Amino acid sequence: MADDTVGKDVSPQSPGRTTGSEVGAPREQRSGKDEREKGFLSELFAPVAGFGVSFGTMFRKVATEEYPEKPRPTAPRFHGRHQLNRYPDGLEKCIGCELCAWACPADAILVEGADNDDTPGGTGRFSPGERYGRVYQINYLRCIFCGLCIEACPTRALTMTNFYELADNDRGKLIFTKDQLLAPLQGEQLTPPFPMVDGLEERDYYQGKVSEPAPNQRAYVDARDADHDAHRDGGAGLAAAPGNVGAAVPGAHDLVHSSDPTAAQTREGANP
Repeated sequence: MADDTVGKDVSPQSPGRTTGSEVGAPREQRSGKDEREKGFLSELFAPVAGFGVSFGTMFRKVATEEYPEKPRPTAPRFHGRHQLNRYPDGLEKCIGCELCAWACPADAILVEGADNDDTPGGTGRFSPGERYGRVYQINYLRCIFCGLCIEACPTRALTMTNFYELADNDRGKLIFTKDQLLAPLQGEQLTPPFPMVDGLEERDYYQGKVSEPAPNQRAYVDARDADHDAHRDGGAGLAAAPGNVGAAVPGAHDLVHSSDPTAAQTREGANP
């Protein structure tokens, strides 16, 4: 007698189990939970379900910064544009040692030092040390504002202000020269060159023993300005240039930026 089960599926079927014939069948022909219908609200909001995040945030308070109308305050020690500082009598703190240029990892600083010359007919004294920075340039196309130049400065001559709006459409204007970086004269400070306070040395300046110009410095500056005015009236005066008055070559490092914003507009918020 032949076996009539050959080629037939004789495995037991458990109640509620979906057979192979139901796979791919229309929904109305499926059994169990697959036949559930979505509710009215689900069907209504299904097209806009993807906008849930947008609708959930569109009524919250806007945190957009209204720059530049309302610039955000910077941190107290923000690394912004550099500044060359002065002593209380007006002499420059920079001694032209070039340590800042050596410390710069981006090779963005150029310093050329020169000797202070107190001899009659000399170029005069611009700093309490033996030398001063006759040429000082910072290329902000290279500067990464790391602050290593600030740490390397032995006299705290170079600091960083809170000014950060340095963008320009001219590459040449992003190379700042000494006349732009030098701090403006404040209070009773005098314009270099002039001699140091009588009886004091360079270390005395660094230790904070100078609080204002001395009588000998005032007398020297008054005499110098009077002589300068006399030569100018006679047509033999030197062309004045910010930051390099009396330099060996007046205006040599003042190539551009003569009409651009100077350090006077960025003094506020400078790091000590």
